[in-house]
Amino acid sequence: MGDRVRFSELDVLNHVNNGRYMEWFERLRVRYSQDWGISTYGGEAGAPRIVIRSGEIRYVQEMRMDEDYVCTCACTAFRTTSYTLLQQVWAGGTLRATFDCVLVLLTQDGSARMPIPDAVRQRFIEVDGANPP
Repeated sequence: MGDRVRFSELDVLNHVNNGRYMEWFERLRVRYSQDWGISTYGGEAGAPRIVIRSGEIRYVQEMRMDEDYVCTCACTAFRTTSYTLLQQVWAGGTLRATFDCVLVLLTQDGSARMPIPDAVRQRFIEVDGANPP
């Protein structure tokens, strides 16, 4: 997912506010979940709730206004009901930030875990190169 840094995304030091990276990563995670068939986020009966169990962000290099950037996302590993995503922000051919997170699929009411569908697990392996359990 590509975009350009806007003035509204800057902080008082005139570089991208740390919270904006999390917004970029969130937008891409939602799109990734939709594209991979995990959830449409439309509230369909039986669709999973997707929650972040844990995450770690690493800021590598600051970004400034008008820089074009690309956010990437790939599943690196998965288990029965959870999967790990590596998300990155790149600008000018340089890695700027990373976010490693573990997501868990839950039933809509949040009372139990939900297994990752087989077709999604296969895509994790074939497209993202994820390590199966």
